[in-house]
Formats: sequence, C-alpha cells, structure tokens
Amino acid sequence: MEKVPAAGYPIHGLWISGLQRRLTWKNLSFPLKVIFSLMKASQIINRFKPDIVIGVGGYASGPTLRAAIRKKIPTLIQEQNSYPGITNKLLGKKVTKICVAYEGMERFFPKNKILFTGNPVRQDILSIRNKRKDGLLNFGLKEDKKVILILGGSLGAGTINRSVLNCVRKGITEKGCQILWQTGKFYFDNTIANLEISTNPDVHVVAFIDRMDLAYASADIVISRAGAIAISELCIAGKPVLLIPSPNVAEDHQTKKCASPRTYGLGYND
Repeated sequence: MEKVPAAGYPIHGLWISGLQRRLTWKNLSFPLKVIFSLMKASQIINRFKPDIVIGVGGYASGPTLRAAIRKKIPTLIQEQNSYPGITNKLLGKKVTKICVAYEGMERFFPKNKILFTGNPVRQDILSIRNKRKDGLLNFGLKEDKKVILILGGSLGAGTINRSVLNCVRKGITEKGCQILWQTGKFYFDNTIANLEISTNPDVHVVAFIDRMDLAYASADIVISRAGAIAISELCIAGKPVLLIPSPNVAEDHQTKKCASPRTYGLGYND
C-alpha cells in the first residue's frame, strides 16, 4: 500500500486478512471480510474492465480473482514458493493458468494448467557487475573494506536483527568489514535506539533498500531470509550467501528450499 503509489500506480485496498490456523476470536470477522471484499473487488473490476486478472498469492488476490472468475475474465496466479499458500491452493482449480518456479507443483495444482516460468526479478539485477563503485557511493561505503549485506525481507526479521546487533556489539566490523543492514521498517527505530550508530561508521542501517541492484553490486557476501524472490535474485546476482530460513511459514517451505539442489548452486558465477 506504500510502494505501489510511490512508483506512480493507483492502488485500492480490500478489507481482508488471513484465516488464522488456530482457535481465535479474530476468525469471527473473517466471513464478513470475505463478503465485503468480494463486493468491492467486483466493483473495481467493473470499473477497470481488465482483459486479464493476475494474483500472486496475497490475501487480497483471493476475492479479486474469485470476482474475475465469476465474470469469465481470464485469470492467472503466480506461485513463487515450492509450497503454495492457502489463497493459491483454493484458486488453483478455478484459474486459467498457473505460473510456478519449482518442479513438482502438480502435487498442488492441475497439471494441465501449470506453466514453468520461474520467478519474476528486477531487470536491473541482470547487470550489476559494473555497478560496484556506484553502489559503494550510493550507500556511503568504503572501497577498502569487505561489505556484508544483511536482508531480513521487506518487513525485516527480528531474530536476524538481534543477532546482527550482538555481532556489532562484539566488534565484528573491527575485522576489516562493513555492514549494509536492512532492518525492515518495523525494526528500524528500535535498532537505531539500541545501536550507537554514530560511533561506528562501518555500520549502515536502513529501513528499506529501493536500489537492490546497487546493494547486490556492493556486497561481498549476503545474509538473507530464504524467500522465493530473494533466492531467485541471489541466483542472478551470483554472490556468496548465507540463507536463514524463516520458521514462521507454511510447511517450513523456506528450509526445504535451502535444501534443494537449485539453492546449493548459489555462489560466484566466475
């Protein structure tokens, strides 16, 4: 709801959330949210008159694609992970086509609808080899020190942030390295409050990185969550990477991706 308008595109939100997998009062409002979201999604589609409707697995794509299917509009879902979420699972039998990034997805979707496309990545990551100097300048990094790029996903990862904070306090940057650290916006203020940033010029803390091409170009090694898009981008960037899978995902699919032959292939291209 922030990044899309910032990029110059209009966006409409739906009153929808995920269904909790445990007994909780939050689930009581879920049927009402679905009804309202279906109505609003139908209104949006009537106004916009799309030729095709695409969903990428978020909660809002459920009502939107359901509305499109009812109106006989061609639909497509894109599943980035090796284990699909509830929304895409429910939509799989009804949509026109399903784009996937991992083999063996016929376990979850109709085989005749699957297209093996891989994951979409930012085009500017395809040409990072000559951007190192620009990256160092953009983030205020030094040329004579190795760069550790730390990513916890767009929202950040509390466990990773706490671990990095402990490493900084123990003097990791005294070993000839510097850190470019994306904390996520929810952890940024707390991280700054607990880090004497002004006394350590080799620790560069940001809430969010818009120019990931320059971040990858600057990095000598990357520490990252094992999200599907992150892995796809890192394969292209060709940087050494330490993947830390999140335990808070369905079927622990980030750990499974780390154990796949595709993930073992991460490393320097040359």
